[in-house]
Amino acid sequence: MKEKLENILSEAKSAIESASTMENIKNIKISFLGKKGEINSISKSLGKVSPEEKKAAFTVINEVRGQIETLIENKSSELYQKERELTFKKETIDVTEPGKKVKIGVKHPVTLVIEEITGIFKSMGYTIYEGPDIDTVWNTFDALNSPETHPARDMTDTFYVDENTVLRPHTSSAEVRAEHELELPYKIVIPGRCYRCDTPDATHSHTFHQVEMMVIGEDIKMSDLKGTLDYMAKQLFGPDTKTNFRPHHFPFTEPSAEMDVSCFNCGGSGCNVCKGSGWIEILGCGMTHPNVHKAGGIDTSKYTGFAVGMGVERIAMLKYGIEDIRLLYENDMRFIEQFK
Repeated sequence: MKEKLENILSEAKSAIESASTMENIKNIKISFLGKKGEINSISKSLGKVSPEEKKAAFTVINEVRGQIETLIENKSSELYQKERELTFKKETIDVTEPGKKVKIGVKHPVTLVIEEITGIFKSMGYTIYEGPDIDTVWNTFDALNSPETHPARDMTDTFYVDENTVLRPHTSSAEVRAEHELELPYKIVIPGRCYRCDTPDATHSHTFHQVEMMVIGEDIKMSDLKGTLDYMAKQLFGPDTKTNFRPHHFPFTEPSAEMDVSCFNCGGSGCNVCKGSGWIEILGCGMTHPNVHKAGGIDTSKYTGFAVGMGVERIAMLKYGIEDIRLLYENDMRFIEQFK
């Protein structure tokens, strides 16, 4: 038996020395030390020998087993280190090679216009104020001096969640919220998404964006409104831009006006962009109606103010020469990347 164990040890040494992978070592270990391996086979064959002989035999068997285990452990460590070094070589990065180009996104033209408009007002000391997309009928219509017969309150014009709640059709719904929440006097600009029951076409969409601007303080006049908007227009469209105010009617302002800017395409001489008039309408505005201030708990004997509402998509289309509003919502990167 001793001779047989020596032969097994010799075979194991030879096999271990010639092993070149960790998989080889795994198979050698199973072959010699596994349950059905060479060493266990000899151990099982000792069932009929005397206790003294069995004890002596197991001493030799355990010695051979220990030698094989040591050889396997040493070889495993050697092969592991070699395979690790080979892996590192394969994974070496050449830092001198040019990196992969990462495609960087661009801001949407609607975002660009909102940031530009709010930035202009912030430079004049205004702060950003935001209202919810879903608001009450009270904040949206009643508090803004809109009678129950006003066509904008029809279900064909406004999205109703229930009889007292709507998807806001204008950012003006945040005005009364601001009057209740903010300390007077204040100057705020209110950007946000709005919703109306419009059928999408080249100039209309059921979802769009507005920027509202509101001022409340003592001795605020129409001249303050006109000066503010004239400054904004020059910042937005260029220093040579002229403004024109036309009388209009809005329930929540009195007096009310629509403001035009001189056509930045033709300079006012008349072209297809301004339809030959030399002017382009961009917003509605006016002195805030006393009824709106009363709804917000404002002392109308002490405070006055003005409000402005402008459509972001309209300004974006004019500013960037976009002919169809639907292009703004299709998320076609070929279109959006023009504005980076």
